[in-house]
Amino acid sequence: MPRPLGELEDAVMTRVWKWNRPVTVREVLEDLQQERSIAYTTVMTVLDNLHQKGWVRREAEGRAYRYEAVSTRAAYAAALMNDAWSQSDNPAAALVAFFGMMSQEQRQALRDAVRIVQGPEETPEAPVARQQEAPEPPGREASEARQEENPGAARDADGR
Repeated sequence: MPRPLGELEDAVMTRVWKWNRPVTVREVLEDLQQERSIAYTTVMTVLDNLHQKGWVRREAEGRAYRYEAVSTRAAYAAALMNDAWSQSDNPAAALVAFFGMMSQEQRQALRDAVRIVQGPEETPEAPVARQQEAPEPPGREASEARQEENPGAARDADGR
């Protein structure tokens, strides 16, 4: 589980996530300088620390590096929520309390997310036909890509 990012780490990662492309220390520095006074070496140290912690990967470009996020802000937030929830001695009560803090929009987003993860529900009274255009749960494309790369990876009980 990742530890929460520090204030400056979060400010740097916010830019890396928002731009969604490899970035240089200079680009992050110039954007941060619109909000605060900060030195090039400070931003370079923060990005190096984020690399050491596994938040960004880097690729050499001349004498400098370009940094790119390893995962998304959504994945980071989900990991923080999962860690906080798993530390509760009463997970159900923690969820009830958390849901009680949510806005109507957040509760709707939660309902939408549950529908995506669970897929369409079928009832005897009103069966729902699965549509090929329905959104796939996160990670589905990656598992299908692995299957295409290694078609023998998933076989049935008869070895087919």
